[in-house]
Amino acid sequence: MWGFFVFAPPVDDGSSREEEGLREWALGPFFVPAGSGFCRVQTVRKETLLALLEPPVQALGYELVDLEARIGGNGLLRVFIDQDDGIDIDDCERVSRQLSAFLDVEEPLPGSYTLEVSSPGLDRPLRTAEHFERFAGHEAKIRLAVAREGRRNFKGRLCGVEEAEIMIEVDGQTWRLALADIATAHLVPEF
Repeated sequence: MWGFFVFAPPVDDGSSREEEGLREWALGPFFVPAGSGFCRVQTVRKETLLALLEPPVQALGYELVDLEARIGGNGLLRVFIDQDDGIDIDDCERVSRQLSAFLDVEEPLPGSYTLEVSSPGLDRPLRTAEHFERFAGHEAKIRLAVAREGRRNFKGRLCGVEEAEIMIEVDGQTWRLALADIATAHLVPEF
């Protein structure tokens, strides 16, 4: 039996597992026993899915903000879209129909899964330099893949982007964080 995928976004939690080589287990094809034969397990990286899905979403006039994928028994592909005028249910339906047909042809994910399309919400994910620049002046939470000066979490006002570094002011101090070092980031809803 062939074709199972493991979604493995790059994660570096700084633990000793990396030194032991255990962090690399899902970064390439490998074989595991399944019943009487073997299954080939491949990874689907988040960046690959983003690159694949961005063109059809943009062709409809929307921005692909981010996505989440879970493969397995209750597979799920959640896609977050946006546009200048905001997103309503008709926008989600339009993109869902387009992506559903596209995914049926491309088949980047194995087995069955549920496709969900939604707006990014009040706690909008921030993924690109353009996202951080657009929301300069807003409060955000950023989590680094690897601790810097003893901390991984930063909550404060976004100050902009310079040379692929995100500037965020936290407790009166401005931090410059490399975009490549950011594991997750999202806006903090302001009420």
